[in-house]
Amino acid sequence: MGDFKKLLVWRKAHALALRVHRAAARIRGAQNAALRNQMTRAAQSIVANIVEGRGQTSDREFARFLSYSLNSASELEQHVITGHDIKQVPESEFNAITAQLTEVRKMIHGLRSRLAIPAND
Repeated sequence: MGDFKKLLVWRKAHALALRVHRAAARIRGAQNAALRNQMTRAAQSIVANIVEGRGQTSDREFARFLSYSLNSASELEQHVITGHDIKQVPESEFNAITAQLTEVRKMIHGLRSRLAIPAND
């Protein structure tokens, strides 16, 4: 379908994934290893599904992968909330990640809407 690097939503999601990776790397303690891993994986999954969807041959398939990205965004949000609640993600970083995540979600929703896939298809 085209070069995913030309998509603004990919660039924004990639920047989010990098920020989450840096934030997760600052989380300390063996008991938080799973949280670090899950945060990073969820953020990467948002980006990876945009890339994989862009490589599909139909808008319908692209929209399906964008739905996966949205699911990963919800998962990331939960992990970041947990990190914040257990005092491993500072308030300023929590706010920055949450703002980026909100922007990326809105962009994914907008892109899905532009693909105009009927609900009953």
